Amino acid sequence: MERSWLSLGSCLSCIVLAFFCFLGLPSPSSAAEIKIGAILAQTGPAAFLGDPEEKSLQMLVDSINEQGGINGHTIKLIMKDSAGDPAKAISFTRQLIEEEKVFAIIGPSTSGETLKIKSICDENKTILISCASAELIVNPVSRYVFKTAPSDSFAARKIFMTMNTMNITKVAVVTGNTGFGKAGKEQLKKIAPEYGITIVESETYDKKATDLTALVTKIKSNPEIQAVINWSIVPAQSIIAKNIRQSGWDIPLFQSHGFANIKYVQAAGAAAEGIIFPASKIIGAEELSPGPVRDFLLSYKTAYESKYGEDISTFGGHTYDAMLLLAKAIETAGSDSEKARDALEEIKGFTGTAGEFNFSAIDHGGLGIDAFAMFTVKNGQFSMMPN
Repeated sequence: MERSWLSLGSCLSCIVLAFFCFLGLPSPSSAAEIKIGAILAQTGPAAFLGDPEEKSLQMLVDSINEQGGINGHTIKLIMKDSAGDPAKAISFTRQLIEEEKVFAIIGPSTSGETLKIKSICDENKTILISCASAELIVNPVSRYVFKTAPSDSFAARKIFMTMNTMNITKVAVVTGNTGFGKAGKEQLKKIAPEYGITIVESETYDKKATDLTALVTKIKSNPEIQAVINWSIVPAQSIIAKNIRQSGWDIPLFQSHGFANIKYVQAAGAAAEGIIFPASKIIGAEELSPGPVRDFLLSYKTAYESKYGEDISTFGGHTYDAMLLLAKAIETAGSDSEKARDALEEIKGFTGTAGEFNFSAIDHGGLGIDAFAMFTVKNGQFSMMPN
């Protein structure tokens, strides 16, 4: 692990100060600005992702600037709310690159948006650090495109590994009609045979759905189904849980890593109890063994929750990690974006909220399957499951 500052206490300003002292950053006399764009779904169906992302990013940038910036450069954050709309993401990307001439872009929040803009960033030689999880974002590798969310293929594998321990072999898959849902369904279909899992039913629902009783009734009629996987990032994923329990169907319900915001649990109410899902360890930081990683995660958690009065999610951590990684690259390479891209690609052993990042020329995701732990909902809260 690279950074001794991870073992510091809960004060965010202390963390950031220690980080930049570790990097050897000087205090600026007349700081120049580095423009960082951010495209996040602060509103709309994916707001449970974008809202904590915006808050975490703003919190960190404010702290960086309070501590003197990076190599004497303050960060000017230009935030755009895409509302999860790929068309808006495309428009904002062009605006940030062509008009604002940003150094890099953080986001978007969703896979569908990211897949629409990655070629634009690559063609314009603009660093993009996505906060979405689809493996397609970084596979195949695009020179200027990175991401901080663990890959959906790892999430699928963790779900199937857990099913193996429960002797589950036949499942139904239901997905939202978003880029995240589509990419997740493809990963589930591709990987399931490796774990002896058969997908016997597969259904898609609209991201704006308010009642999915008909869908639940349809899959419930198949007696082969031993469990349901609900792969989504929109509020309708909580409706699935409600409708399943309202139907009297007592069946194991698995969610994707897109469930890792306690607001989805609150929306589902009692129906959320027992849901099983993969997520970054940040939401179970208190349950980790004592050490610098736990200290770092708890420091971020404490800072965020004390500032905003709400629980953290894994999603806010994705922008937090993106900005820390960019800061490291800028410290190493300076304000030359091409050199910073090269420095970003060479980062190794860098602990973020999602896990340890090890980038390379052939891996712009940087995380392994160990970035995920399995969680369940117990008494309305997230609880880490035994390995």
